[in-house]
Amino acid sequence: MTEHIKLRKLELEDIDEEYVSWFDNGDGHLNYFTGSGRSFPRDVILEDFHKAAETGLWVYYLIESDSGEKIGNVKIGPMDTRNKTSDLVCIVGNRKLLGKGLAKAAISMANKIAFEEHDIRRLQGGIYAGNISSIKAYTGGGWFIEATMKGFYLFNGEPQDRICVACLNPKYFPVEPA
Repeated sequence: MTEHIKLRKLELEDIDEEYVSWFDNGDGHLNYFTGSGRSFPRDVILEDFHKAAETGLWVYYLIESDSGEKIGNVKIGPMDTRNKTSDLVCIVGNRKLLGKGLAKAAISMANKIAFEEHDIRRLQGGIYAGNISSIKAYTGGGWFIEATMKGFYLFNGEPQDRICVACLNPKYFPVEPA
């Protein structure tokens, strides 16, 4: 299924009950996603969507199958326009599609969008060390582990390392021949 997904800009009408349900943490799916384990109700999602449209500092993309099945989303941003850097956050919200390599494929596609459409030089983010599936998705999607910050997070009252990952735009960071 990984070769049969696409990313498109999220539209207001995409934020339906199914989409909103992805951000309910009743099953613990968002424990690593938010850091706080909180859920995001419809009003918070809509407020962030509108603020993104107003400021242009972040953009949401819907991950969907070629048949139109909603899979998840990618957020590019907030973008630092001065330094041309950004975070890139990916979530597979459709729980029945977890573990199929879709996040890895979406991250790889989103890298290209960030670099080519938004002229981002450098993408970066932090992942809980215990979130092995996210580490694999990002490193499989063209990112590399840049650093480990010991005990950065508190997860269930216990310190957990932050794995710092990054992806560099080859336009700004050309690969030297070996």
